[in-house]
Amino acid sequence: QVHLVESGGGLVQPGGSLNLSCAASGNIRNIYLMAWYRQTPGKKRELVATSTTSGNKNYADSVKGRFTISRDNVKNSVDLQMHNLTPEDTAVYFCHADQSPFPSWGQGTQVTVSA
Repeated sequence: QVHLVESGGGLVQPGGSLNLSCAASGNIRNIYLMAWYRQTPGKKRELVATSTTSGNKNYADSVKGRFTISRDNVKNSVDLQMHNLTPEDTAVYFCHADQSPFPSWGQGTQVTVSA
């Protein structure tokens, strides 16, 4: 089971950009699906973007065209590039490895979009 650590969160103005990184402690090459989720207080954790070993990427409708997920199976990392951020993107962002039998989650990184 890999250990995941997110970084790159922070405070950004509306319209700005951030790049989140997720570093895995082990090999992610054979983990079919890596993903980014986000969560705001009192709400269910929301799927933001996914990346599979076959190269498929999917995005929540709310971030399509603004966010890009990329995985590096050599560096064992998964990045989330975020552009044109809005206050509605404010959340704690979590990295996720969908591995059996125990999926892994990072501790999260806070993204705050505010003027």
